[in-house]
Amino acid sequence: MIDVSAPPRPATAAPPRRRRGLDRRHVPVLVTLGLLIAMYATGVGNYENFSDTQVLLNVFVDNAFLLVVAVGMTFVILTGGIDLSVGAVVALTTVVAATLLDAGWPAIVVLPLVLLMGTVLGLGMGAVIHYFKVEPFIATLAGMFLARGLSLLINRNSIPITDPFWTAMAQERIRFAPGVFISTSVVIALVAVLIGAFVLAYTRFGRTVYAIGGNADSALLMGLPVGRTRIAVYTVSGFCSSLGGVLLSFYMLSGYSLHAQGMELDAIAAVVIGGVLLTGGSGYLFGTVLGVLVLGLIQTIITFQGTLSSWWTKIVIGILLFAFIVLQRLVTRRAR
Repeated sequence: MIDVSAPPRPATAAPPRRRRGLDRRHVPVLVTLGLLIAMYATGVGNYENFSDTQVLLNVFVDNAFLLVVAVGMTFVILTGGIDLSVGAVVALTTVVAATLLDAGWPAIVVLPLVLLMGTVLGLGMGAVIHYFKVEPFIATLAGMFLARGLSLLINRNSIPITDPFWTAMAQERIRFAPGVFISTSVVIALVAVLIGAFVLAYTRFGRTVYAIGGNADSALLMGLPVGRTRIAVYTVSGFCSSLGGVLLSFYMLSGYSLHAQGMELDAIAAVVIGGVLLTGGSGYLFGTVLGVLVLGLIQTIITFQGTLSSWWTKIVIGILLFAFIVLQRLVTRRAR
């Protein structure tokens, strides 16, 4: 018999409650932050004076140029691309700037000229990638050989920079207390990070960058400017590389064709360790900053140790890269 007094059952079951938890996209960034804190705590616990504020600020001072280059690399990798030319463009920027300044050109002309040069190189590589359907690896590899070859053609020797503006920028310090300071290059690098983070988070261009990295075909079907955006991200990377070259010339006060060898690999490592997926579509500029700090802190710890070869920096970075790539695979696999 049917119990007519029982309340009727709903025709459809209530939808399951959505679990509120940690966003998987934040996991790599949080792991990087935890690693950075653990490394700093290890340094403080094992080395005298490691806790000095200036030791931490020196990580920013010594890596300001890498941070700017990594900002441009973040844009590229978020679209699923790669830029192998950044180190060579940095070197070319220092050589061209030093050569022109040595010839008597005013800094007010040299500075925008070298920034424009890097931007145009990035624009050219982006155009080749888009219009000729060339793989980013091949196009930027060609750009790397071109930029490095041009710098060697201009001058194979180190060119000292004595221009008053360049030396003033190199020696200027923003002081917070006696013995506690940052350089103007750090300020420029942080401004670049803030602008890049704003563009990625709050502009249509930034949303398109993420969409292309997630699925370029879907982004194209949605009517997004895929081609224009791809060209733009390599243009941004070229500009950041030339700006990084300017900051490196402030730091070294010289132009040299062999500057920044391997910097493209350091930039990629910083971006990946910072939690940006190599396949694109996920990551944050804040993570890239953490990645650069991790690389800088590794160098600082090895310097404080005093008995280890500088090659241990590369070994540790290699181990971290393997670990973070595996972490990315685990996170993306669970997300599916």
